[in-house]
Amino acid sequence: MRIWTGRPWPLGATFDGEGTNFALFSEVAEQVVLVLVHDDGTHREVTLTEVDGFVWHCYLPDVRPGQRYAYRVHGPWDPDAGHRCNPAKLLLDPYAKAVEGEMDNHPSLYERAPDGPAPEDSAGHGFLGVVVDPAFDWGEDRAPHRPYADSIIYETHVRGLTFSHPDVPAGLRGTYAGLAHPAAVEHLTRLGVTAVELMPVHQFVHDGVLTDRGLTNYWGYNTIGFFAPHGAYAARGTCGGQVTEFKSMVKALHAAGLEVILDVVYNHTAEGNEYGPTLSFRGIDNASYYRLVEGDPRHYYDTTGTGNSLLMRHPNVLQMIMDSLRYWVTEMHVDGFRFDLAATLARQFHEVDRLSAFFDLIQQDPVIGRVKLIAEPWDIGDGGYQVGNFPPQWSEWNGMYRDAVRDFWRAGEHSLAEFASRLTGSSDLYERDRRRPRASINFVTAHDGFTLRDLVSYNDKHNEANGEGNQDGESDNRSWNCGVEGPSDDPGILLLRARQQRNLIATLLLSQGIPMIAHGDELGRTQGGNNNAYCQDNVVSWIDWKLDDERRDLLDFTRRAVALRRAHPVLRRRRFFRGDTATDERQPLPDLVWLRPDAREMTDEDWGRPDEHAIAVFLNGDAIAEPDPYGGRVVDDSFLILVNSYWEPVTFRLPGTAYGERWTVRVDTADPQGLPDESERKAGTDVTVESRSLVLLSRPPRTRQR
Repeated sequence: MRIWTGRPWPLGATFDGEGTNFALFSEVAEQVVLVLVHDDGTHREVTLTEVDGFVWHCYLPDVRPGQRYAYRVHGPWDPDAGHRCNPAKLLLDPYAKAVEGEMDNHPSLYERAPDGPAPEDSAGHGFLGVVVDPAFDWGEDRAPHRPYADSIIYETHVRGLTFSHPDVPAGLRGTYAGLAHPAAVEHLTRLGVTAVELMPVHQFVHDGVLTDRGLTNYWGYNTIGFFAPHGAYAARGTCGGQVTEFKSMVKALHAAGLEVILDVVYNHTAEGNEYGPTLSFRGIDNASYYRLVEGDPRHYYDTTGTGNSLLMRHPNVLQMIMDSLRYWVTEMHVDGFRFDLAATLARQFHEVDRLSAFFDLIQQDPVIGRVKLIAEPWDIGDGGYQVGNFPPQWSEWNGMYRDAVRDFWRAGEHSLAEFASRLTGSSDLYERDRRRPRASINFVTAHDGFTLRDLVSYNDKHNEANGEGNQDGESDNRSWNCGVEGPSDDPGILLLRARQQRNLIATLLLSQGIPMIAHGDELGRTQGGNNNAYCQDNVVSWIDWKLDDERRDLLDFTRRAVALRRAHPVLRRRRFFRGDTATDERQPLPDLVWLRPDAREMTDEDWGRPDEHAIAVFLNGDAIAEPDPYGGRVVDDSFLILVNSYWEPVTFRLPGTAYGERWTVRVDTADPQGLPDESERKAGTDVTVESRSLVLLSRPPRTRQR
């Protein structure tokens, strides 16, 4: 084999059409050996003699795509100083573009020798990198570049979305190709969403503690390869085929007008704490990649609950993350990222620093600074709950929105004012930094927690199947079972549960900000009360595509609600309401007015009542302050949203003619199908809003668009 010196960049294994350059960072290594693994299982070792700036490298002109490889790193074994090098461990390249193999929990992967590194060779029990050919025919692929304000996100799981879909061929179900299949794409486009947010697709690990219980890490928040699409989600084999299949999926989704957002886990890796397996980073350069406990570097500083946290102040860790993000945008054509436990990424020392090096890099990066960036704005460390505190170009999962909407629809005390704030975009959280409503990713449910159907069917979690004695998962769910825990055949309870689901969907899609729908909620998906199904790769987590009348009605209602939002700019404003702005003499009304059921404006005393659960809000379509993309004035229908979370019906008096002479009912969640009667209602007349329901009325604009 010919061995040339190669270059220290780019990191990873890079095929240039003639041969492959290999480059690996390790500041602590004394020697690095590249191990080439052949189809018959035999190995060939190449000692890297070139090192520049702690990057070990070589160029092999005879290595082609499909070649499997890994590394052995010789260096200090000194846990007291944070170093854990052991050449007996075969290590995955952190920059591998494709990965093969699976951790089998073999004892050789663990360092359990009391006096030194464990001598057992881990070859055959972990992961291998695969050299890939970056060539791909993107054709006329164009990113949709959907404006933030027009976005509707659909959080989904590559495997769970299609694994039970009857119209997806069996061999494609649960794969990237399955998600790109016309049957899956048609569901998304008919629903009307604009983006899919994919739960982790970076190569991840199934923890030994789960496989020992016959379970798997279904959610995938356990990354080991930040550049590689998860191999098990590929229908067309390995040897790098997963890369091509992922690109084909993105191309198909783009062709349907759908953006692709990745849920990414850069806060920790699958190696866990000092008792976890040595798979990659730990054996390459433990003290550079991980945050270690100050004064006792034998242990890992953990703000993620997974055993370790990446060392975000180390330049090579920051480089790896930025290289990974740019790779997924430039080479894989994704449109944005949702950052898991993003508060950990902001930690340079112990505090959460919104101006940390990571955010500085994002801000100035010409590639990543221009895609959609969404933070899960918390971790489990001190001061880790940071909703509202991320930099201006970021959007955030708004946990306060979720809690407020759940509390209001279960008639919690003192819930009205908070509900009103969240419905209108959470300006109290974002406007002080001149951020806009798009900063708020509004959600009622997500992968973590109850599904929508379970939210209205269970008071308590039922996670026994996870094997942790029902101790895992959140206990405070702000849910309400409508009178019976779990399944019921009581017609009254079933009607109430269906109505509550319509209430929550309608609220989500009528709120300012960016709505996010959790996959299957539009189909009445249930997890049987499991609110932490992270290890359930089975019918608990997969979408059930068999529809009865109730589930079909919910799907139709969701489609109509999405279509209504997309048709009306006043429901997805780019700027916050002012509440005191009259546009001109022809339009004396503010852009937003809160009204009591008797049509009088709300007072401070009204807002302070703990048992107030009914309110109306006027959204003025003639008073939209922001112009269209061409500088013209935007006008729209005006809306009245009437909400009632009392047990009894509430009679609302429609306001006077200044607000509108005639109103048309557009949505009524009290109807079993959520259908309005579309009859006109005159100003000053009464509208009865049934218990636990929402009514939406509209009138046409009074001014013309210019």
